[in-house]
Amino acid sequence: MGFTSDMFVRPISDIKIPNHDYKTIFKTAQQCRQHPPQISLYASHYHLMKRVHKATTITTTCILKEERDRCSSPSFTSHGLRFIRGKKLLSELSTWRIGGPCKYFVQVFDRNQLLSAIRYCHERSIRFLIIGKGSNCLFDDAGFDGCVILNRIDFIEETKPGIYRVGSGYPFNQLGVRCSNDGFTGLEFASGVPGTVGGGAFMNAGANGQEISDAIYSVEILQTDGRLETINRNDLAFGYRKSSFQDMQDLAAIVAVTFKLKPFPSAREQQKEYLTKRRLSQPLGERSAGSVFKNPEGIGVSAGELIEKAGLKGFRLGNAKISEMHANFFINCGSTSKDMIELINLVKEKVKDKFKVELREEIQYVSPI
Repeated sequence: MGFTSDMFVRPISDIKIPNHDYKTIFKTAQQCRQHPPQISLYASHYHLMKRVHKATTITTTCILKEERDRCSSPSFTSHGLRFIRGKKLLSELSTWRIGGPCKYFVQVFDRNQLLSAIRYCHERSIRFLIIGKGSNCLFDDAGFDGCVILNRIDFIEETKPGIYRVGSGYPFNQLGVRCSNDGFTGLEFASGVPGTVGGGAFMNAGANGQEISDAIYSVEILQTDGRLETINRNDLAFGYRKSSFQDMQDLAAIVAVTFKLKPFPSAREQQKEYLTKRRLSQPLGERSAGSVFKNPEGIGVSAGELIEKAGLKGFRLGNAKISEMHANFFINCGSTSKDMIELINLVKEKVKDKFKVELREEIQYVSPI
C-alpha cells in the first residue's frame, strides 16, 4: 500500500460562485467607497455598480491599479487570507521533495477559508490545486502556474465512543495511532501512512487487509457552488484505490470525515505490529512518495514483485533510484522531475515487455501549466 493522494484539482470553469443581486451590489459600492483597500474584490461587478449608483467614483483604472499593486508584492492579503507570490517551492510541500515554485500559495484552516481561497482563484481565473501532505504528488521542476492551497483543516473530535469527526487535513498516521490507543479497531494500518484524512478517503487508502472505506460513517464535502454536503457511507462507492469522489464533477474538496469504529482490546498492539512490519519492508526514512504503482488486480502479484523480477530493484536513472528495500518505492537522490518521470516510464515499459502487464501509477503528476 502506498501513501495517499492529497490532491484535488478542479478547473476554474467548474467553480460556480453565485451572482450578487442589485441590492447587494449597491451596498458593496457604498462599502467600497468607505474602504478603498477592498476595491479589487469587487472588480468584476464594476459595470453593474455604475448602473446602480451613478454617483460612485470608483473607476476601473483604480481597481486595476489596486490589484497590480497588491499582486506585485511577495505577499498580500485578500479575502482575509495571506497569499505568498512566487516564493513557495513545491519541493517543500511534497514527500518526494521535488518541485519548483508555485505562482501563489495560501494556507487554509477551516472550510470558510477554503471557500474564500477558491473564490479568489475563480474571480481571477487562476488554476488551483488543494494538497495536504503532498504524498503521492510529483511536482514539476518548473513549478505550478497557479495557486496551491494547503489544507490545514486538522481538527479531531470524538463525538461518541468510537465515533470520530476529523478534518480532512488531519494527519492520517496520527489518526491511526489515536484510535488504536483509544482501543478501537479499523484504522491500525493508517499509522504508517503519512498522508491526510481527506487524501485517504479520496484514494481509499488501505493495507494489511484494512481500508479506510470500511471505517467511514459519513463525509462532508464542499461543492463547487459553495454548498456543504454530508454524504452517508451507503451513498458512496469504493474500490481498490478508488472512490466516488474521483468521479464527482461538482466536488471542490473533502472537508471532514466521520469514522465509526468498533472496540478492540488489542488494537494498540496490532497497530504497533503493522508499523514495525512496514518499517522493516519499506524505506520510510527516504525521500519517496510511497508506492509509485497500484498493484495489478487479478494476477496475485504485486507491482513491487513485478519490478523486482524484471531485474530493476536498485536501478538508478540520473538521480532517481528504485529502492533496494522495496521495488515499488522510487527514491529521490537529488532527482529532477524529469529523472523521475523517465524512470517511471522505463519501469512501465520493462514490466510490460517481460510480463505483458501494464502498470498504472498511484502517484499523481502535477503539470506546471
